[in-house]
Order: sequence, then structure tokens, then C-alpha cells
Amino acid sequence: MTYAIVYSSKTGNTEQLAKAIRDALGAQDCLYFGPPSAEALAADRIFAGFWTNIGTCDEAMGDFLAKLGGKSVFVFGTAGFGGAQSYFDKIMNSVTARLGEGAQLCGTFMCQGRMPAAVRARYEAMPEGPRRDMMIKNFDAALPHPDADDLARLQTAVRAL
Repeated sequence: MTYAIVYSSKTGNTEQLAKAIRDALGAQDCLYFGPPSAEALAADRIFAGFWTNIGTCDEAMGDFLAKLGGKSVFVFGTAGFGGAQSYFDKIMNSVTARLGEGAQLCGTFMCQGRMPAAVRARYEAMPEGPRRDMMIKNFDAALPHPDADDLARLQTAVRAL
């Protein structure tokens, strides 16, 4: 079975996941690896990766997902905030709702991803209080992600397909 890995990555987190998928499956059957492109549509299975932008994927990935009707699709992504599976589920539901009619969702994966230092600076500039403290704490918790455990869990998921 041929596959394509299509991803959008603003900070490199989702690209790291994309590379882990290719490492897990081997490059020999990979027809395409890169940003959203019609070239990827020739593959039997599409691995579609996104970074979270206001609770969903970015527009380029959303437009690409809409073209995947009839395809077997595995969706993966990263989000700066983490800690709650329910939060990841809400994002994934928003993203997978953008799949083209008839797309067959064969799996999903989501993990936390580190954010740029400018985000922490923005949090530090907020008025002191519990919300500010929580935002900084989450930023610091996200720094090592995706970590080795995240990558191993993703690779296990894709190998099981």
C-alpha cells in the first residue's frame, strides 16, 4: 500500500511527527512527503498532519482535507496546550469534520507541542494572577514536546494500521 505524508508545521512540531511516521513505515512506499499538494492524492493512504490554530487546523490543511473524499486518512496534530484528552478530542473533531465526503478515517493522533519563546513573553506580560500562572506553567510543560514517548506512541499507532 502506498502512502503520502502531508503536513503543515509552523514551529517544526508537526514536521517532527511526520518524520516519525515515515521512519515507522519506511520510505519505500511513500509517494509524497511535504506540504498540502495534489501530488499526494495518488497514494492509497494519506497521513495528514496539522498544527492547531484557534482550535482547528490552518486553512491550507483544511482545504486539503476537503479533497480527501474516498481516501483512507490518518490525521495527526500538535497543540501548544495539553494535559487534557478532552481538549485534544475537541480539536480533532473539528479537524476531522473537514474531511471530504466518503473519506475513511483510519486513525488519529494528537500530542502537545512546544511554542515559540514569544508566546511565553506574552504570557509574562499578562497581569499577575492564576490565569497567567497557568499559562506559563503550560508553556513550560510543552517545551520538551513532542518527546520520545509522543513519537513512540505515534509510531505504534501507525504500525498497527
